[in-house]
Amino acid sequence: MHVRRRSGRAARFTPDFDPDHGDRPLTEARQDIVIGRWQGVRDLLASTGENPARRTHRLRLLAHAAAGSSAVEAWRAAEPDNPDAAVLRAATEVVRIFDTAIAAGRGAAVDRGRLDATVDTCLGAAQAAPDDPMPWVSLLTVARLHEGGVPRRQLRQWFDEVRRRDPYHVEGHAQLLRYWSARWHGTHGAMYDFARDAAGVAPPGSPLPVLVQLARVEEYRYIADGALGRGPVRGFDQHWKHELAVTELRRTYARWIGGREPGRPVDPEEVVDLNYLAHAACYAGQVEIARELLGMLGPRASWVPWSFTGEPAEQFVRFREGLGVV
Repeated sequence: MHVRRRSGRAARFTPDFDPDHGDRPLTEARQDIVIGRWQGVRDLLASTGENPARRTHRLRLLAHAAAGSSAVEAWRAAEPDNPDAAVLRAATEVVRIFDTAIAAGRGAAVDRGRLDATVDTCLGAAQAAPDDPMPWVSLLTVARLHEGGVPRRQLRQWFDEVRRRDPYHVEGHAQLLRYWSARWHGTHGAMYDFARDAAGVAPPGSPLPVLVQLARVEEYRYIADGALGRGPVRGFDQHWKHELAVTELRRTYARWIGGREPGRPVDPEEVVDLNYLAHAACYAGQVEIARELLGMLGPRASWVPWSFTGEPAEQFVRFREGLGVV
């Protein structure tokens, strides 16, 4: 959004880090949670309809808002047969247990009883909402907290349940990608193999190929964290712009953006994934692609992935100005 200074000169562009990415009904529902009301949340989820990406976007942000209140418990008590309440409660419990794990510090063991209770809550939500992939996405998310991981057969079953309901569910794939990352229970190779396999079967116009760029960010985080305080990593300056990185960036752009309806506005649920692709294009020096993607985004920035490579607003503004995006 451009504003004018009193002098009449245009102020410097300011990115908008609204976590809802312009989804005003979601913003209102999250504000309801803050004051302990759940009725707006119920109505929002009921009106979201059959759009899995929007439903996932809303549920994730509602869960983060609900984690610090008792609103979701109040809803469950008032409407115990409402499947949306069960699904949101499961997602909220996952946020809470991750908050506890983060507070304890990386490497600290998570209480097994609480972990099992969270899994049971997710399985209960899956029974309450048999057509909804989100309880299974919640299970894939909490799987990362199991010491040593979860049995492969179980992990595969949870992932198959997601794909049975939505074969190209981006968030479900993203959670399993993180599970297979070197930061958790896998390796860089396992993570990239998973991302490339998923990207390869995605239909035109699906954002799923951006998993490859998400994997590149995960690798960057892992290596940067390991190098902290020991100087730069040799060859790391080429991480974003070596031949394979550029080829995969261009492939994601062609399959996703090239398959979208031309001129279609960017939906709130697309904003984070589009920021991942724009970030990759900017750091790969792919000028035309970066200019188009930043133009599509307008002021809508997301904290990640920019926060992993510096100060988010500074980078977002610098690249836009350098590329002449208006």
